[in-house]
Amino acid sequence: MFSALKLPQSLPGRGLALAAVLFLSACDPTSTASNGPSIDTGAAVPVALLVPGGEGGDAVVSRSLENAARLAIADLQGVNIDLRVYPTGGSAGGATGAANQAAEDGAKILLGPLYSEAANAAGHAVASRGLNVLSFSNNASIAGGNVFVLGNTFDNTADRLVSYAASKGKGKIFVINAQSTAEEIGRDAIVRAISGSRASLAGNASFELSQQGIASAIPTIAAQVQSTGAQSVFFTSDNAGAMPFLAQMLPENGVSSASNQFIGLARLDIPSEALSQPGLQGAWLALPDPALNNNFNSRYASAYGSAPHPLAGLAYDGIAAIGALVGKGKSDALTRTALTQGSGFVGVSGIFRLRSDGTNQRGLAVGQIQNNRVTVIDPAPKSFGGFGF
Repeated sequence: MFSALKLPQSLPGRGLALAAVLFLSACDPTSTASNGPSIDTGAAVPVALLVPGGEGGDAVVSRSLENAARLAIADLQGVNIDLRVYPTGGSAGGATGAANQAAEDGAKILLGPLYSEAANAAGHAVASRGLNVLSFSNNASIAGGNVFVLGNTFDNTADRLVSYAASKGKGKIFVINAQSTAEEIGRDAIVRAISGSRASLAGNASFELSQQGIASAIPTIAAQVQSTGAQSVFFTSDNAGAMPFLAQMLPENGVSSASNQFIGLARLDIPSEALSQPGLQGAWLALPDPALNNNFNSRYASAYGSAPHPLAGLAYDGIAAIGALVGKGKSDALTRTALTQGSGFVGVSGIFRLRSDGTNQRGLAVGQIQNNRVTVIDPAPKSFGGFGF
């Protein structure tokens, strides 16, 4: 049984998020090369993969990222990628050194690093060389210039769920967040999504990120939700933090997913034990296209004998998007203009595209926790002209 009461007195904020890639059918005009290297598409294209390396969790994710990248390379047809792996030690200094070495070795584009500080440092290191960086981070604050983020951002999730709530007549939204940097960034993403949609902001409340802080704040927050007439309550917390406590105590104070639709910015189905929480039954969340995601997980397990790390798909997407661009046979395939072609790609988790500001858009499904499992109630869009875009 997943217990909401076993929370530490002080809860840390957590903000790390979370088939071959093909071009979508939309056609984009060919642009003049800019902001990137010129490549020989008839030869092997040098691509640098920057991973944390090291031991423990960093070693696990590094191995999974490399495996996924090599799986993508094996799936490419008519494109030769020369993948070289560089450990960063998970630090900004290590990333600077790795990026400079990759550039000296002739890399035409950098895939990774994972951590935002490292990705930012890598981008600065190779900016003057005209190289672009496709980082695994989901931190939009580092995006821009020659740095792109591949990770699913708070804005993607917030946009999808807010739009869906509005379409279902549940667009008067109350936002609840912990007083932490990560959750305040999440709150801001939800508020932006609301301001750009047919939804409206019913109100916002926050709490100190500790067991005592949550317990003290919940009666007042519940009263605020009820007084505003909110149709939905959008949470920034996850199950590793405050969400189990919120899901238990808010219903005890008259605010439940039956009376006020619960919506999670985080994956409320992770860990799987969380699905049994009574307070989360009926809650909505956004998730990658399940069919594509399950197919990737199965193919990875078949190739490597174990399940991929949750972030592994980002490496596959990055390599296969590079391959799809190079496969067009143009010397400007890895320029900023080419990388941000508007039609996007279909990746292992659904459609995605890189934006000119360095962020991304990803097509997400909407799921609902029902009977201790997740049911897709609105499928992921298949193109960027579909719902949610």
